[in-house]
Amino acid sequence: MFRRSVTVRLASLTVAAALLLTGCGGDDEGAGSPVGPPSARGEAAPPTGGSPFWVDPESDAARQVRQYEAQGRAEDAKVLRRISERPVADWPAGDHPGPDVARAVKGAAPDLRTVVFVAYNIPHRDCGMYSAGGAHDAQAYRSWVDQFASAIGDAPAIVVLEPDAVPHIVDGCTPGEYHEERLALLGEAVDRFKRQPRTKVYLDAGNPAWIDTPSKLVEPLRRAGVERADGFALNVSNFQTNDVVRGFGAGLSRLLGGTHFTVDTSRNGDGPLPGDRAEAWCNPPGRALGVPPTDRTGDDLVDAYLWIKRPGDSDGPCRGGPAAGTWWPDYALGLARRARS
Repeated sequence: MFRRSVTVRLASLTVAAALLLTGCGGDDEGAGSPVGPPSARGEAAPPTGGSPFWVDPESDAARQVRQYEAQGRAEDAKVLRRISERPVADWPAGDHPGPDVARAVKGAAPDLRTVVFVAYNIPHRDCGMYSAGGAHDAQAYRSWVDQFASAIGDAPAIVVLEPDAVPHIVDGCTPGEYHEERLALLGEAVDRFKRQPRTKVYLDAGNPAWIDTPSKLVEPLRRAGVERADGFALNVSNFQTNDVVRGFGAGLSRLLGGTHFTVDTSRNGDGPLPGDRAEAWCNPPGRALGVPPTDRTGDDLVDAYLWIKRPGDSDGPCRGGPAAGTWWPDYALGLARRARS
């Protein structure tokens, strides 16, 4: 079964690894390796310019830049600004997301920026794998969503709703006894977030290498409320190229009557790991940052390219990585060095 890990930025929550991996070797993402096209090496990220999205000045990447500067690692700091100076999604963690959401909304307000959030707390999350967890029951989830949405208020926001939740129904990873409840909860979450006047909601629909036939997603997405949302999200935490994802998304959109979508471009600059290698989704070496976040996509169906996965957060304890959701500076540097823009 092909799947991909969605990781959470954990403030105080540690995600336990449920399985030991086989065939996980070392990575080549070390801080001193001059990998990537010559034009990309050592170049600082340009200003966010016309991007409408909020950049968190206290992100892991921003703190790492300051640490490198204090250590005299000026070149590494310069490279890592390719991440720290660009907007990435905020993944509120814990049972009470309100404070995290409110902090981001407050930070974005002075410059009238849009905050990109990920709501990732569905019961029985990630089939008990690296990012296992979620609300302990349906009522707890409803309360969590209500706190989340209330904290957004009337601020402009994008919410990518529950990575993995629908695809794990389609691929059978989530046990059948949970399907009806999950689809109902997703629909309720869409409706709750859409009560906020300036919030856009996109239901996660996996990626083309995972669910390879768009028609398999149509019925569960409809039952999960996609027609009341603003669209669906593709490639979250994965590495499929923009061309492949747009083609898949256009096919799914046609089946859904023209629904729009977003694309996670956080780590797809060099596409997926070549070859049929074990757990290619988990901290693959040699990958690169993709197109910087923007709502100017040049495609009428693609509402935005977003960095949903936080570049530099581990996918899990494979290939020398830390636990899922843990900041991994050497991997972040590798992604940034290989970036083409």
